Amino acid sequence: MKKAMLKKAAVTSMAVLTLAGGATSAFADGKGNGNGNNKDKYESSKENKGNGGKKEVNINVNFKDEKELKWALEYIVRLASKGVFNGYEDGTFKPNKEITRIEAIVAAVRLMGLKEQAESAEELATELNFKDADQLEKKYPWAVGYVAVALEKDLFAETDASIQADKSATRLFAATLLVKALGLEAEAKAKSNTALNFKDAKNIPAASVGYVAVALEKKLITGYNDNTFRPNQPVTRAELAALLDRTDEQMPDNDEDAQAITGTLKAAASNGSITIVKADKTEVTVPLASNVFIFRNDVKSSISALKAGDDVMVRTYEGKAVFVEVTDSAEEAVEASFSGSVKAAVADNKVTIVKADKSEVTVPLTDNAFIYRNGVKVAASALVAGDEVLVRTFEGKVIFIEVTKNGETAIEASITGALKAAVADNKVTIVKADKSEVTVTLASNVFVFRDGVKVEASALKAGDEVLVRTDDSKAIFIEVTKKAPETTVVTYEGKLNSVILNASGKIATVSLTQEVTGGTQALVLNVAETVVIEGDASDLVAGAEVEVTLTNGLVTKIEVE
Repeated sequence: MKKAMLKKAAVTSMAVLTLAGGATSAFADGKGNGNGNNKDKYESSKENKGNGGKKEVNINVNFKDEKELKWALEYIVRLASKGVFNGYEDGTFKPNKEITRIEAIVAAVRLMGLKEQAESAEELATELNFKDADQLEKKYPWAVGYVAVALEKDLFAETDASIQADKSATRLFAATLLVKALGLEAEAKAKSNTALNFKDAKNIPAASVGYVAVALEKKLITGYNDNTFRPNQPVTRAELAALLDRTDEQMPDNDEDAQAITGTLKAAASNGSITIVKADKTEVTVPLASNVFIFRNDVKSSISALKAGDDVMVRTYEGKAVFVEVTDSAEEAVEASFSGSVKAAVADNKVTIVKADKSEVTVPLTDNAFIYRNGVKVAASALVAGDEVLVRTFEGKVIFIEVTKNGETAIEASITGALKAAVADNKVTIVKADKSEVTVTLASNVFVFRDGVKVEASALKAGDEVLVRTDDSKAIFIEVTKKAPETTVVTYEGKLNSVILNASGKIATVSLTQEVTGGTQALVLNVAETVVIEGDASDLVAGAEVEVTLTNGLVTKIEVE
């Protein structure tokens, strides 16, 4: 029976294993509870007689709690593709569950590519010298080999007397373990006197400072926005997945079955496989696993979303792609001429057209695009959702759009907001609270109330706050809930003293002197940005005779005599 001697190290280094890797449900039953017998779903195997007796591994990555995983999902899938990290046999992943030390040890060893060694008969027969070795052998007999390999690879501290398999792993333990798993222990010891600038740095033991410093330097782990490290905070399975994935990027790949391939897709997926053209121009064709995860534009997508020219990162397991991430989307060629319906109003100078086959194409407009609606050239803003159009492009940009059938824009039954202007062409435009605008035609028998009295539509004023009721997209009732401020107009005549300009070179104030009974008085008046100057502006000099008009206290017109 092989003996494993305890190695000297700091107590914290064992906990390190925690954050570095998770054995997931290697000891979980169908309910996610430990029973010491079952292995995780990706380890469920059978002898494959047609493959030299090699175990066939089924990876379970379609988790029931996928919505809860959110940000960690991509990390988990990449690790599952290497057989390092996976979900429970009941189809869940339990992302918010705290990870234990034994889970961390197992995952760290697997991440190092030593799974086969850890599960060998020789390692499983190891007699461990920990105080709680008998508890491990009783509850997790399959994990004995992993602990033995972890000892051989110096992942334990020399002073560790117990495994404490079910104890929660902490961030400090994790940081230490990640550094050890990468073989950076010497570098960590050299940085033992590093000054860590966290507010809670005093909570990090002196012997662990170097490990934290290296983990931060290698971007394996980070602090929090409040400038704390929280060394004793337990790590969840989702957090562990992210940390494992960062470590994996710097770990040598010892598993020939689990590869990372980067390159450009030669064509869309065909016959259940994809072909990647690598940087050295060589090509590799990889079949897609039935439960492959595909991410495009950071969204989980279908196989059909993959396009020729997409730059991708592909993870394989047992020769099949289980994870495909589009790192840079291919630029889609735009047809020279196509038709369809406008999906929404023009935004960011782009229009989206829904074609007859329900596919969508979004195309930018040239600065001088010609757009015709009802036989009249209009601005791009005149396009509305539902317009049926003929589109012509040049070099991937729209140069011509003709509306072949106007879309019917539904008008809300009830609209509130402020009138943009008085009634014009029997229509009113309401500016809603979200600053969007809606223009409504008045019904012939529309009822309009202002000050509680029925009035003509012409009594409506710009700035009136209104409630509008519609029927068949026409206004049938308008009530002014708050009147626009009354406009006051005042006129002054006199001699100009001075004109002061603002930073934009526009008139900010004017000063003039006017004759009054018994003498003269000087006036300094603020000027509206939209001021209108009548006469020769070059005559606006001291002594010039002027007439100024104030609207609601601002000069809106200056007339030079």
